[in-house]
Amino acid sequence: MELDDRCPCGTGETYGECCGRYLTDGRRAPTAEALMRSRYTAFATGAGHYLLATWHPSTRPDVLELDEATVWRRLDVLGTDAGGPWDDAGTVEFVAHYRVDDGTGDGRPGRLHETSRFVREDGRWLYVDGSIRP
Repeated sequence: MELDDRCPCGTGETYGECCGRYLTDGRRAPTAEALMRSRYTAFATGAGHYLLATWHPSTRPDVLELDEATVWRRLDVLGTDAGGPWDDAGTVEFVAHYRVDDGTGDGRPGRLHETSRFVREDGRWLYVDGSIRP
């Protein structure tokens, strides 16, 4: 992904102005929502290393294999609870839309509706876990 491409997270900003700051420059996301958006972008761009680095050690898997057949298409943030720059915890509810490449060129659409939990430790936001919603 180029720095002047539109960011996959849907803010309308360029990747370099938005999530690229966190994925490539090593800057810390200032809020739980910013971390969630950057993690979505990491899924969309295949940056598994970033996903692991921003996952809380208590729930982080040893290995993460991303499904290359899944193409993340759009992110809708539905709401947040806390997770601001002065909070130590927060949640973000979102719907992530995707297509699974079935080999025909059309792909099968899908969506992931989740409420994710985040904590801030030593000034750094981390993903803890999420509750899948119907």
